[in-house]
Amino acid sequence: MNPIVTVICTCYNHELFVRESLLSVIQQTYSAIQLIVIDNASTDESRRVIQRLVDEYPEIVFIRNTHNIGLCRAFNQGLGEATGKYVIDLAADDVMPPNRIEMQVQAFENLPKEYAVVFSNAAYIDSSGVKLGYHYALRANGHAKGQVPTGDIYKEILRRYFICTPSIMMRKSVLMKLGGYDENLSYEDFDFFIRSAHDYKYHYIDEVLMYKRVLDDSLATQFYRIGNPMLRSSWEVCNKAYDLSRSQEEYDILANRIREFIKKCFVAEDPEQALAFRKLLNYIEDPGWKTDLLVFLCRLHLPVNWLYQRYAKWRNHRNLALMQQGVPFVQLER
Repeated sequence: MNPIVTVICTCYNHELFVRESLLSVIQQTYSAIQLIVIDNASTDESRRVIQRLVDEYPEIVFIRNTHNIGLCRAFNQGLGEATGKYVIDLAADDVMPPNRIEMQVQAFENLPKEYAVVFSNAAYIDSSGVKLGYHYALRANGHAKGQVPTGDIYKEILRRYFICTPSIMMRKSVLMKLGGYDENLSYEDFDFFIRSAHDYKYHYIDEVLMYKRVLDDSLATQFYRIGNPMLRSSWEVCNKAYDLSRSQEEYDILANRIREFIKKCFVAEDPEQALAFRKLLNYIEDPGWKTDLLVFLCRLHLPVNWLYQRYAKWRNHRNLALMQQGVPFVQLER
């Protein structure tokens, strides 16, 4: 008997994309699927679009929130209803190819229990569904160019973002042991990666098993906005990583990651959070004059954000153009 896979789709104002996203679950080649949809108090027509699909497929579990409770808490709502052995967190604007779940379950079922996550390559699409490029660059045979970290990847998770989050399938027992997503955070992946990769292994499937939509209001674009809560959440996760790290090498990697977040604080004009990161860094090593200078400049409240927003817009257009020319979102070691 095939194990059940629970797909938890959280939706907020994705009326244009949510039907396509949900149909990509319904049309999987794998049949043992529980689909849970949470509308997080959308203000557009998302709820009506979802309801029409639920009328067609009454087996869908539909949770309607009367107010937006945040991404992490909404996901945990769905996790509380989940009956599957494995779980996928699906954004309401992303799309799964038909064979994704079948391939990931097959991989999971042949792995020992020390593996908590399987993940894959992904293609990026625009609002019209036009393919822009790939997370990892492809060879002519369709496989990734370079070596994708797999197995014990805690140090690599500390070092940088390299996993396309929508591509992951998680072992539910691990999610439950971790207490689900941390509801005090504004975004989920960095925290989940840190906490799970510390004790469990990850397995990479060298196939394109996700289509991630690139939109102007995605979480990645919100990171540098003034007053955004994501820097505070990142600081919380870095504190957890400090407590979890086991070697000087891991502390050194974390220190470099903290320095990157201080740079983000400068751009987001957030001196309080920059000071908090600096204090955490000081527990690991002397921050040094360059970091102290950057924190000092943060405290001057220099109006740099508007300039960076213009630069970021130009950079995003350039990156999309490069992606269409075959340059990947993540550069891998050869």
